[in-house]
Amino acid sequence: MKFTAVFVTVLATANAFSVVPAQTRQSTSLMAKNAPPPKKGNKGPSLASTIFNMDLWKGVSDSNDYGARNKKKLTVGKIADGKSYVPAGLTASQYNAVRAKEQAKKDKNYQRNVAKAGKFEDYTDFYTKRGTDTGGSWLKSVTRGHRMVKTKYDYSGNDQPNYADMKQPEGIIGKTAKGLKAKKR
Repeated sequence: MKFTAVFVTVLATANAFSVVPAQTRQSTSLMAKNAPPPKKGNKGPSLASTIFNMDLWKGVSDSNDYGARNKKKLTVGKIADGKSYVPAGLTASQYNAVRAKEQAKKDKNYQRNVAKAGKFEDYTDFYTKRGTDTGGSWLKSVTRGHRMVKTKYDYSGNDQPNYADMKQPEGIIGKTAKGLKAKKR
């Protein structure tokens, strides 16, 4: 029994390290026997250039650009009585109106964002206007290289009315009119 096990193990080990005879090459469509051999000076594009020049987005190349949502036919589904979910307390037509209003709000916001697209400031222009490229004096300025936003009023005090002279908000500030009338009685 031991001899048989050892013999099988040796045979398997020797077989694992033996030379495997070479197999014949399988033919492919590129090496088919009935295909004519390639001609020298062929004017057609090579296989690689044909593959690399494939443009799957040729007809719709701008479909993923910002603002392309308008070109797509996107609509909000219509709610039908008895077939669709309608929240309690609303009819299907009321719910359609609510959904249309929400969609109009989203579309308006999208148009507002599309109008802002592509408007930016070049960093090098900002960098040179700040003076960072010429020296470190911008570090010692009050704003430390930052731009300050414009305010509704000029608080510098130069030829401008002061804050107390400005129009106060509408309505009563402080004690209410009802409270003052109640105290007078």
